Amino acid sequence: MKPILTSLALLTVSALPLSAETLSADVWADNWFEMRIDGEQVAQDSVSITTERSFNAESFTFEAQRPFVIGLVAKDFKENDTGLEYIGARNQQMGDGGVILQIMDEAGERVAVSNDGWQCLVIHSAPLDKSCEGSSDPVAGEGACTFEASDEPDGWDTADFDASDWPHADIYSASEVGPKDGYDEITWVDGAELIWGPDLEQSNTVLCRLTVE
Repeated sequence: MKPILTSLALLTVSALPLSAETLSADVWADNWFEMRIDGEQVAQDSVSITTERSFNAESFTFEAQRPFVIGLVAKDFKENDTGLEYIGARNQQMGDGGVILQIMDEAGERVAVSNDGWQCLVIHSAPLDKSCEGSSDPVAGEGACTFEASDEPDGWDTADFDASDWPHADIYSASEVGPKDGYDEITWVDGAELIWGPDLEQSNTVLCRLTVE
């Protein structure tokens, strides 16, 4: 009898590519923000950064496929490079920033929140000497009113960017930031915290990023 040869077919199961999810986000910023996913803008504060008192919250949806990088540009209002607001008025002062966000999936599960897991780079700091706040004639770049400013690094909000030397976000309490208006309209999930650069008053423009796996 001839032997019967049985060939076994090996089935290779390959993982299907993950599809994009529809995610919802809530963001409150003092004063302004832009959010990007893998370098593409998905939302921007509806109130201009030139508005002195802007404390609105924004809620929106977007699509993303994991893993993805969240890039958040956050700015505090300043009249010019002195970093001051209300220049020449009795209440001339340094502004103070702060931002908080949460991202949820369609099932209402937490995808990401602002916390010290983010990395943040300050690209505008002013005034470098806080005594500038009391100057009768503050001029950017002169006397106590010096500043440091740089451009956004190329590709900082994409997966290929090396942010290993970026510091982690600084965490602030609600009493330190003093959030108001739109902040109180959002039910913030546990773990969502107010973040910013190392100084609420001197850090005027902050780039923050997080990779969501």
